[in-house]
Amino acid sequence: MVSKKLFRNHPESESKTRMKYRTILLFGAPGAGKGTQGKILGMIPNFFHCACGDVFRNLTIDSKIGRVFIDYSSRGELVPDQPTIDLWRQSIEGVTQAGRFRPEQDTLVLDGIPRNVHQAEMLRETLEVIGIFYLRCTNLDNLVQRMQRRALKENRLDDASLEVIRNRLKTYEKDTKPVLNFYGKHLVHRIDADQTPAKVLFDILRHVVKVPKNGE
Repeated sequence: MVSKKLFRNHPESESKTRMKYRTILLFGAPGAGKGTQGKILGMIPNFFHCACGDVFRNLTIDSKIGRVFIDYSSRGELVPDQPTIDLWRQSIEGVTQAGRFRPEQDTLVLDGIPRNVHQAEMLRETLEVIGIFYLRCTNLDNLVQRMQRRALKENRLDDASLEVIRNRLKTYEKDTKPVLNFYGKHLVHRIDADQTPAKVLFDILRHVVKVPKNGE
């Protein structure tokens, strides 16, 4: 059983006058199922799901950042850090102003950001990370098949070919996986992502129910 102290507020956040977003990270390789689980968690009252990849994919090619995203994602590479963080901040501010995300009450469920240690450092004063669900998929064939299926279903450039998929997985191992060490093992809950989505959800919810509400 996981101790509730894993979800305890960080002491350093309490000393800041600026509000931090109380955050759970969905973490794992491309195709591990972060988006699927995030959408379900986002339907629970007082949880708000934000997928950074969806924010980028909703951009139009007419915008400068949209062209940057297409340029990098079509090669399976990460979009540069500053435009990534800037766009994410704009998106969060937008849903906050619209009343969809209420930072005083809601726990933010993040998927796809931060994608490297530098981004985690840039968001240090913005996110109060209280838990990380690490969706581990040890079967590489499963990952590749999932990404190929969603490429057909969703017309995703970042899953467009085996070469792009392999590059994305290499980028994940090299740049993204070290984020786990940045936040510390005490926050990480390892989830077997080779299971069915329903079983993955069950394992996640076993920990989510231990998360106290904001302010508790």
